[in-house]
Amino acid sequence: MTQNLNARLNPQAPAVLSVFRIVVGLLFLLHGTSKLFGWPGGPQVPVGTWPYWWAGIIEVVAGALVTVGFLTRPAAFIASGHMAVAFFWQHLPGGFWPINNGGEPAVLFCFAFLLLVFTGPGSFAVESRRVAGGGVVTGRATRRGWRR
Repeated sequence: MTQNLNARLNPQAPAVLSVFRIVVGLLFLLHGTSKLFGWPGGPQVPVGTWPYWWAGIIEVVAGALVTVGFLTRPAAFIASGHMAVAFFWQHLPGGFWPINNGGEPAVLFCFAFLLLVFTGPGSFAVESRRVAGGGVVTGRATRRGWRR
């Protein structure tokens, strides 16, 4: 039973990884836009405010890169570290457990980005359009055109 399930699901893993990357990247991007622009909700942080405004810059840039799948591993590494710092600086003083100190989103983002550091962007990413020889794949983005 599990072999049959694995055989059916394994070919879809790169595409599902791409969906995961896009969702995590968009959520992180929105986290940053709420700090920088007050959109889609939340208070806008004054320009240059340490560390919140600068955190918003990191979140917008890393979130955009991860969403489109360009420089995914370095962007995810920076985002993961950013969320680790956020947890230790902002949430840990309120207690050890993330459920009690409000640090659950920071922990989840940290480990989601850490996963992307090791797995890469998945099949549907700007990076996946590049050929190993340094060239660029041209033409329509068909199923065969994406590198697996």
